Amino acid sequence: MAETKKENVKKRNWTFVLYPESAPADWLERLKLSGLMSAISPLHDKDINPTGEPKKAHYHVLLVYSGPTTYNAVAKFTASLNATIPQALESVRGMYRYFSHKDNPEKYQYDESDILNVNGFNISDLIELTKSEVNEIKANILKLIREIGIVEYSDLIDFLTDNEMMAEYDVAINNTFFFNTYITSKRNSTSFTTIKDEIKRKSN
Repeated sequence: MAETKKENVKKRNWTFVLYPESAPADWLERLKLSGLMSAISPLHDKDINPTGEPKKAHYHVLLVYSGPTTYNAVAKFTASLNATIPQALESVRGMYRYFSHKDNPEKYQYDESDILNVNGFNISDLIELTKSEVNEIKANILKLIREIGIVEYSDLIDFLTDNEMMAEYDVAINNTFFFNTYITSKRNSTSFTTIKDEIKRKSN
């Protein structure tokens, strides 16, 4: 059987690499206006070639079409951004994790929170998170609660939605009792400490 030409490939999920130095200034706006759900990696500006030389700074972009789409149609869009030719994706999960080099400890570890979701992209809609992944997201949310001093569950949800942290949002709304109990306990603990400090100050 003859090898299928890439022009005839039809997939729903695609990825490509974009170099900011050669992309049009409004490339992000064009991506948003396309209406395509997409995710953009943190800027990969610390990658190293096998020869030891730094790679040119670039973004990895993941595109999700509403249905199977031909290579030619996707390539026409990526060409309008002066990006590389698109590659069909077999694993959305694998590509999304590659954005931060999560499974490549030998490479520079980028911050997953710097991934930009566009046009309603939510990785949780495309893959089912494993138990360990959910626990990791829970731990990151707890750290966030402590770092920015969240004292109400509603504030947590507002923060996650305002910052388009959709994977974290999905975990938070599916674990309302857990996070609400933690935030309430944290708030009460802080209030109790403040009262003790005030009593101690007045007694001195």
